[in-house]
Amino acid sequence: MLRARILTAVILLAGFLGALFWLPGTGWIVLVGALLAVAAWEWAGLARLRWPGRCLYAGAVGAAGIWAGWNAGLDSGPLFGQSWLYLAAAVFWVALAPLWLWERPAFASSAVPLLAGVVVLVPNAAAMVALRGQSPVLLLAVMAVVWISDIAAYFTGRRFGRRKLAPSISPGKTWEGVYGALAGVTVYAMCWLAAAGGTSFGPWQQTVLGGLWFVLVLLGLTAAGIEGDLLESQMKRQAGVKDSGSVLPGHGGVLDRIDALLPVLPLAALVFLK
Repeated sequence: MLRARILTAVILLAGFLGALFWLPGTGWIVLVGALLAVAAWEWAGLARLRWPGRCLYAGAVGAAGIWAGWNAGLDSGPLFGQSWLYLAAAVFWVALAPLWLWERPAFASSAVPLLAGVVVLVPNAAAMVALRGQSPVLLLAVMAVVWISDIAAYFTGRRFGRRKLAPSISPGKTWEGVYGALAGVTVYAMCWLAAAGGTSFGPWQQTVLGGLWFVLVLLGLTAAGIEGDLLESQMKRQAGVKDSGSVLPGHGGVLDRIDALLPVLPLAALVFLK
């Protein structure tokens, strides 16, 4: 299992970096749409939607993701210029997802989770295209916030973890792991600022807080990533499954790999895009 996990991770990373830096814009949009369709298929499964509705949902969300990515990539039209997709995602993650995690509702039908899936997945596709369109390095740097957070939380939690973060949702996560994630991302933010030489992206350059505002932004993205991870864990627990899918040997499904990115990328798009 460990060998398959490592091999899959290496192949995924190599493929992602190759696509990120060398794939043409149209090819990137199609790739993002395809990944979105797989994620939507898995989301529909967690929402207990059955065939053929599950297939139709995946196709529709994948097509919506391509459409959103195409418009975001072209930066055309007031619909996407006003960033309403990112704002819709922000409302969900800031206001609705915490209630979902706190109340842990048992929905009578799949309608609400499926609608939530559209609000979660489609803005994510648009953000992946738009952030890459501004700079592939910017998209990679934003995604690295999640990766560094996960790594720091894992090792800190294993070494110092005592107090459970959400035992009924994800028993392995601890508050000490959260503190480790925040510390790791703080160091990463300082390195980013140093490497940028005072010319980093975003509106914090015009604020009295300066670099501190940038650090706070990345810490906010870290908290959002943890929330995304918990929400997917709760959906899996309610669906009675360990993984969202099995397309990635040793890693589960696509959602298992992008759960923390789901809130981070749209929120980052609101902050970083010019």
